[in-house]
Amino acid sequence: MAPELRVRGFSAVRPGTVLPAAPRSVDIARWCAEQGWPVHPLAFGRKTPAGNCGGCRAPGHTHSGCTCPAEGRWCHGFRAATCDAERILRWWRKAPEAGVGVSCGPAGLVVIDIDAHGQSLPDRDCLLPGIPVPPQVDLTGLANGYHTLALLAALRGAPDPADDEDTLRVRTPSGGLHVWYRAPDARSWQSSAGSGGGRALAWQVDVRAHGGYIVAPGTWTRAGTYRALGACRKPAVLPAWLAEELKRTGHLPRKSQAGPWQPPPRARQAVAAAGGGGQGPLGILVPVLAEVAACAAQSQGTGFSEKLNRASYTAGGLVTAGFLTHQQAEQILQDTAAAARPGQDRKAAGIIRSGMSAGARRPLYLRREG
Repeated sequence: MAPELRVRGFSAVRPGTVLPAAPRSVDIARWCAEQGWPVHPLAFGRKTPAGNCGGCRAPGHTHSGCTCPAEGRWCHGFRAATCDAERILRWWRKAPEAGVGVSCGPAGLVVIDIDAHGQSLPDRDCLLPGIPVPPQVDLTGLANGYHTLALLAALRGAPDPADDEDTLRVRTPSGGLHVWYRAPDARSWQSSAGSGGGRALAWQVDVRAHGGYIVAPGTWTRAGTYRALGACRKPAVLPAWLAEELKRTGHLPRKSQAGPWQPPPRARQAVAAAGGGGQGPLGILVPVLAEVAACAAQSQGTGFSEKLNRASYTAGGLVTAGFLTHQQAEQILQDTAAAARPGQDRKAAGIIRSGMSAGARRPLYLRREG
């Protein structure tokens, strides 16, 4: 039976009044697992995963090949998520105040994460990637993800997901909204964050699916509690129109490439400016960048970190040799990494910085044509 997803009120009450108790984290975790949603602990009072063990915190260590999740530890966040009742009890006995995260991919969930951050409005063409917003559309008052998602729905003649009372919706402490849906099929729907260089649905609208997790309703953080809205506590099937939009925006991996992988436009522009030919820096970078880009087909188990490190090492050597500027190489790597692993910009930046630094000590002096 689902726990009461309510929190203690802050208004004055009469003496002796019994207030509804907030659900215990272990009860939330068990309820989620009963729905078939694998869970993992979150750090106390935060929305980030609980910390790794000492070995997993070692420099250069990644989840790839790590035995901790298989041995019952919560290392590596959503990759350790489980529905095993005994393991859940053991985890939350050890950390009873830990929050609850749900691994979206294995749970078969596609969650639309609507933000309401106070950011400067981007250019009109960046509000809905791939959709030009006609000049006659008045954008007065548009300020956050609620508005861009409503705009997308209006342009498609569809209901606004933020108002969908037939599915689980969760208000976040920052004023955002998580709209939970079930994936319409068994394919690996992919996550995204923001509307940068990788896949994106709309400005200030993220997607949590394979390769991501979501905070469970009822979870408390220092910023506040994630509160379920309305009466619905079960995710509905992802609406067909929204599924088509996610396909259009790259949230569903292509079954096959129509041709050989092409490097990001900025990579081609940078190499052209440096005068590099097919056997020059672009010819050296393409194979290693293609390996990084191919990681987009799966959310884990692809060796993303190692491949990005190899590409960064190669780029660092080309920078020292004078074929690319440091800024050009860094931007190329960031664009490729963002497309393969959206929402992992900080992690990718660290790998790129380390790899380029190591590669800079081994310049790649290529044979010039002509």
